[in-house]
Amino acid sequence: MNTSTDMNKDINANTGTNTDTAENVGMNRSDSKRLRAAKRPVVVITGASAGVGRATAQLFARRGAHIGLLARGQEALDATAREVELAGGKALAISVDMADAQAVDRAADTIEATLGPIDIWINNAMVTIFSPFKQIEAAEFRRVTEVTYLGNVHGTMAALKRMLPRDRGVIVQVGSALAYRSIPLQSAYCGAKHAIAGFTDSVRSELEHDKSRVRITSVQLPAINTPQFNWARNRMPNRPAPVPPVFEPEVAARAIAWAAEHERRQVAVGFPTLLAKWAQKLVPGLADRYLAATGYKSQQMRGEPELGDRPDNLFQPISGDAGMRGRFGDRAYSRSPELWATEHRGWLMLGAGVAAGALLLAASRRR
Repeated sequence: MNTSTDMNKDINANTGTNTDTAENVGMNRSDSKRLRAAKRPVVVITGASAGVGRATAQLFARRGAHIGLLARGQEALDATAREVELAGGKALAISVDMADAQAVDRAADTIEATLGPIDIWINNAMVTIFSPFKQIEAAEFRRVTEVTYLGNVHGTMAALKRMLPRDRGVIVQVGSALAYRSIPLQSAYCGAKHAIAGFTDSVRSELEHDKSRVRITSVQLPAINTPQFNWARNRMPNRPAPVPPVFEPEVAARAIAWAAEHERRQVAVGFPTLLAKWAQKLVPGLADRYLAATGYKSQQMRGEPELGDRPDNLFQPISGDAGMRGRFGDRAYSRSPELWATEHRGWLMLGAGVAAGALLLAASRRR
């Protein structure tokens, strides 16, 4: 096991830089290069027991990362930890409620004492409730806000507390297309995702003001095939379902890892995320009417009535291990052309420039 000092030595050896060299490199650029070069980055993932968090842990494990896994359910966390170890990483699973700021801070202390200085912190934990707003109780709305929004705030606080003195590190906020455009039946979750976007912009501008090399980025996701639709609290007559098109958790994991290692303010995954963004900018009233007509039906499984006594994870984790994926694999996509375009934007711009130059040359010759 590496101590914090050993980890710093490993990172410096992998990057081939020292503190004096890093100070002469532009803001964020040195940090991104160092993270790509580090053989064993220390990564913290909240909401790591299933879905996107679990897929992200597996991806970083294949790169040999040391990973702090945070979620409430210890049994599912331990299963994720075993997968990380089998994939070549090193895992430390800590049961923690992200709504408890002090518990999150203590978990960060434990991770640094065990694995070393945190390089990447990924805020992914969430809970939700499918219900018309008029039927949501105040305690339920508060709970979604505390975990999904304030949990993100608490994670960011814990990360910055440790990253700022070292003047390095990356924080990834896992957002949603619903941060651009809200939909019916998820008012608490949509409100939390909008709040995360506003909070992140504020923190980013403060880091810019301080000329900090700590970087904060966000990844906005479409519907993902995760177990949340099996254990979210639900007041609809039928079982909840993601609004299609649906993507596998590995697509989200690739976007999160890419955002952590590249200098991008924000990454949008999937065409639905881009559509939500531009629909809200250009035709918000039309979007209101469209979602009023379609949003209820599109979030329910036709012919699958909800069981009234089904347990949910709003206030307590579901016992056992639900795995990484949900029940929508038959309709989930394993790739996103939009993410591919983001990853290869430089080559695409170069190709577009070459094509434009060729057209200009051809036109000049005809003249």
